[in-house]
Amino acid sequence: MPYIGKSPVGGGFHKLDNLTASATDTYALTLGSAAYYPETANQLLVSLNGVIQAPQDSFTVSGSNLVFDSALTASDSIDFVVALGDVLGVGSVSDGAITTAKIANGAVTDAKLATSLDLSGKALTMPTGAVLQVVQGIKTDLSSTTSSTFASSGLKASITPSSTNSKVLVSIHTMLGQSDFTKRIYLRLIGGNAATNYIGDAGTGVECSMAVTTRVTGAYGMIPVSMQYLDSPATTSSTEYDLHWAVESNEGIMNRPQNLDANGANTASTIILQEIAG
Repeated sequence: MPYIGKSPVGGGFHKLDNLTASATDTYALTLGSAAYYPETANQLLVSLNGVIQAPQDSFTVSGSNLVFDSALTASDSIDFVVALGDVLGVGSVSDGAITTAKIANGAVTDAKLATSLDLSGKALTMPTGAVLQVVQGIKTDLSSTTSSTFASSGLKASITPSSTNSKVLVSIHTMLGQSDFTKRIYLRLIGGNAATNYIGDAGTGVECSMAVTTRVTGAYGMIPVSMQYLDSPATTSSTEYDLHWAVESNEGIMNRPQNLDANGANTASTIILQEIAG
């Protein structure tokens, strides 16, 4: 709305304290004997020897200092310095006034971020192939089976994917032995997006992920067995991966020899699940 009389003027307009020229190019600006800090040289009207000086070309500002482009002498006269208002003197910014469009691209750098950020519950877009989380399951106790029907070996772990597009990389390492070193141990990786993941074709043989024979004479023989599988569970629910096993005959052993003596070894088995961004 219009005002009666002169409209109010925004910002502070000040004639700064007088300056005396000498053999230097730098002069401290004061207002009421207190240091004055211009926002920019464009804010100042400077008269030298009766001539108005061009900001940036004839002088600049550095903190509370006026810096001429060359040193003056005692015979020069700094007629006056006037500050033409406070630049961007808007006071407190209203809530919601700064929108995304007003922030320049790349303006927010890591230097402006807190040292520790809590991103729990936030949806982050990661590059395809990035590892989002890692879960490990460890089995240290002895397991054995004499069954030709597949059942859990006890080596398993669960993971909750953050996106339905994520994949799960399953890595398994275990130590197996057989009471009859000529007989097979069958392994199946169960879980993920189907009831029978990472299982070979149906046929006359046994459908399994891997089949191993210790091929070591005696009941103390054990061999390391590893496998990997990249699954696409297409879910954000908790998903379990379980190593099932069965034997051709006799007894299969996990984590230690069948007959443990002073020369035997108690080993551990691991299953590691990595969520991979899809």
